[in-house]
Amino acid sequence: MRLLAMALALLAGAAAADPVEGTWKTQPDEGAYAHVRMVPCGDKLCGVIVRTFNASGEYESPNKGKTLVINMEPQGGGQYRGKVWRPSNNKVYTGKMALSGNALKLQGCVAGGLICSSQTWSRLN
Repeated sequence: MRLLAMALALLAGAAAADPVEGTWKTQPDEGAYAHVRMVPCGDKLCGVIVRTFNASGEYESPNKGKTLVINMEPQGGGQYRGKVWRPSNNKVYTGKMALSGNALKLQGCVAGGLICSSQTWSRLN
């Protein structure tokens, strides 16, 4: 019986949600921002655009449903590595994420990490 309880505890731990999972609000980029849902994609995490906003309010962007955060792999300690897509210039960058409470800092870099841009997103749920 004790062995069964241990096995169930291990399975429950394996199925536990990553702390980054949920919906996040991006910072504005060229006047627009989005709500991004972070979800598992295999053993990594991906962020899909679920709502888009500009100065006029919510609008139907052609980017809704597209993956913004690509294959982020947990590194431990709230750190992740993968790729990020920037819709305003349609480029994919080497990416990093760092979780701190209800803030998620994303960084996209080129030139081997010499040139980077970052945003801090806030948790919606």
